[in-house]
Amino acid sequence: MHSIFSTDAAARGQWLADPMSWCAESIRIAERLFGPLLDLAIRLWLAQAFFVSAILKLANWDTALFLAVNEYPVSWMDPVTAAYLGAGIEFLGSVLLAAGLATRFAALPMLILTIVIQLNYRELDIHLLWIALFAWYSVRGAGPISLDRMLKRGLVDTALPFAAAVVRAFDWITRNLTPVLQLLLRIWIAVALVAAVQSPMASAILEAGLWLPAGSAAQLSPALAALVALLLVSGLAVRIVALLMIVATLTLSMVDPQLGPAWQWVFLYALFAAYGAGPLSLDQVVERILRRTYPQLEGKPAFSLDGLPRLVIVGAGFGGLACAHALRRARMQITLIDRHNYHLFQPLLYQVATAGLSPGDIAAPVRGLFREFFNTRVLLGEVTGVDTGNKQVLLGKRRVSYDFLVLATGASHSYFGRDDWAPYAPGLKRIEDATEMRRRMLTAFEKAEATDEEAERRALLTFLIVGGGPTGVELAGAIAELARFGMEKDFRRFDPACTRVILVQAAPRLLPTFPEPLSENAKRSLEKLGVEVLLGSRVEQIDQLGVTVSGKRVAARTVLWAAGVVASPAAKWLGTQADNAGRVKVGPDLSVPGLPEVFVVGDTALSAAWNGEPVPGLAPAAKQGGAYVAQVIKAHIGEGGTPPPFRYRHLGSLATIGRKSAVADFGFVQLTGALAWWLWGLVHVGFLVGARNRVSVMFDWFWAYLTYRSGTRLITGAPVPTPDSSRADERPKLEAATV
Repeated sequence: MHSIFSTDAAARGQWLADPMSWCAESIRIAERLFGPLLDLAIRLWLAQAFFVSAILKLANWDTALFLAVNEYPVSWMDPVTAAYLGAGIEFLGSVLLAAGLATRFAALPMLILTIVIQLNYRELDIHLLWIALFAWYSVRGAGPISLDRMLKRGLVDTALPFAAAVVRAFDWITRNLTPVLQLLLRIWIAVALVAAVQSPMASAILEAGLWLPAGSAAQLSPALAALVALLLVSGLAVRIVALLMIVATLTLSMVDPQLGPAWQWVFLYALFAAYGAGPLSLDQVVERILRRTYPQLEGKPAFSLDGLPRLVIVGAGFGGLACAHALRRARMQITLIDRHNYHLFQPLLYQVATAGLSPGDIAAPVRGLFREFFNTRVLLGEVTGVDTGNKQVLLGKRRVSYDFLVLATGASHSYFGRDDWAPYAPGLKRIEDATEMRRRMLTAFEKAEATDEEAERRALLTFLIVGGGPTGVELAGAIAELARFGMEKDFRRFDPACTRVILVQAAPRLLPTFPEPLSENAKRSLEKLGVEVLLGSRVEQIDQLGVTVSGKRVAARTVLWAAGVVASPAAKWLGTQADNAGRVKVGPDLSVPGLPEVFVVGDTALSAAWNGEPVPGLAPAAKQGGAYVAQVIKAHIGEGGTPPPFRYRHLGSLATIGRKSAVADFGFVQLTGALAWWLWGLVHVGFLVGARNRVSVMFDWFWAYLTYRSGTRLITGAPVPTPDSSRADERPKLEAATV
């Protein structure tokens, strides 16, 4: 019945708008990502040129005075005053410009100075480029990567006199003069292009005393120069023209060395490529028409949601987000439900647990990810069940109806029937788990500093990790490195390097899903860090004082669980078949047998789509599953063809051991050591949601890598209640689950 939704004009308009939406989104991303970097690069380039000039003058002041008197005297100013003023503007202005502090106050004097240089010294193309760029900064100010932007909000609310008025004045200048400046610069470049190929015009303009940059012309043919000039003056397809001019200028600069510094003009073209032609242009007119015709380009409703199919996605993990993102423009009502208001990148939770990153570095608010897509709403709540008969998701007493349901609820740690161990050995699936691990770990070091009993100190400095999978291996390596390299000067009564890290694995080798050579490499790397690896060992008891491993007692006050996982209760909600780990058995299209409108993806699903083997619980698998289910749902509502059965494409497995070693398995190639470590870092940064998180994590990692210091060693949160400590004195029981 849903196929009718694809036949009306609104649906056809949606199909036409998809490529334009992609283009608009690409332009926004490019402007937000490359615009600030371009702004910073131009400021630094200008600053270094003038800073070097200032230093040379100050270092050879007699020569500077001689030049001011004889080479480029300013008729209306005393030569000594001119020399002091010029050197001062160059030095102070370049410093402020590079920092992005009081940028307009720095750029305007440097603009005037450059004009004076052009008038009184020598007419050069490079001076004209400086004039254009300084005019840009005088009008627009510095970009986001600047002290001006960082201090702006505080200045508006400060008690400093006239601060708020100055900020408002600058905003008015930017808003009203930037369009005029962009228009004048476009006309200037256009005239220069035509003059460069039309000698009579060039002669007339030169006779009129107008400055035309020969370096801005890429030696085009007369017809092409006229076309480019027409596009620039009218402001049509300016971004494309600017990109072509960049390519042409760089190419000709490499081919013809006589052009000299002509490549520097790419800075000016890049500004138009990043920020467009401005409001006074045909591009702006076309954009306004398109946005009125296709309001979905701005995330506004392009059609009524009433009566459209209702999709409910439970879980904002990789699978849920991938599905919602793929359907963000589909003719559906989408409701995304999660018990947290953020998307969490679980593979880096161990970095939070070991004080390497802060929680905000690996999490992104879900609502912000879909603010521009009108068909998606985000609900904060905890799902307690599913009424499949009435097609409703239960959030306590509240019910949310659906036509299609996607369960991407993930998994939690499993104690193999010994849930009484949970208070003593926290797992690692949530931010709360990571901060609790960090609290216990750092508290153990603090207690070791305070105690007078050597036996108690040894127990406090013994960290035991249960489970030799990727999480256990990464935890063990991170704790060992933190103790040996990150806190060597923090304590007085003991040496943190004496910390004992034990990794217990019931299987005969670490990383059982990896090839055996990589498992052996991981074991050797851990042992080099001082980690004790116990293979083929069974955890029989965990209590407040320690662990019993294969009949031997280990006094360890900090025990961390990385041994196993169990799926969410989705199978119970649906009343369907599940495996021993609680995963829902799904069909070839990831739907639940008997419930064709219900789909399960990620760690919650048991799918034999990996060449007949179960799909692993990895982030790429969840993303592939979510994107595939989106295709199936589109087929149901008539917005696409029916896809073939789901097939998982394994992209590889990675695990890191410390700060310079890792193992990577891509099937056809296996990597170890530093190369695998760099690859691991790039992959994990790439999977993070949000540019801010990527930049923050890269900076934190780079800083910690060079200094052996991390900035998140905070003990926060109240201790998790544990059973009465008197029970810890009882003789440990030896019967237990096998781990």
